[in-house]
Amino acid sequence: MGVPDERSTTELIESVKAALASPAPKNRPADGSEGAYWCDDCAVRIRDVDLKEGPVCPDCGAEMRFERSTGRDCAC
Repeated sequence: MGVPDERSTTELIESVKAALASPAPKNRPADGSEGAYWCDDCAVRIRDVDLKEGPVCPDCGAEMRFERSTGRDCAC
């Protein structure tokens, strides 16, 4: 491996700057959600704003635990 030339170093720095300056992903909905409930037994996840009753798993009936991820994807 040789010593990187000035051009490749500059390109790397510009790439890092662009990545850091880009806006954050928009996968966090602005609907007032503070997290979701997760069933450890059957891996069911229900966002708190989508929950119609108490935090009980609709599949197995077990109590679900609260996780503080407000996005649409799993926080695992």
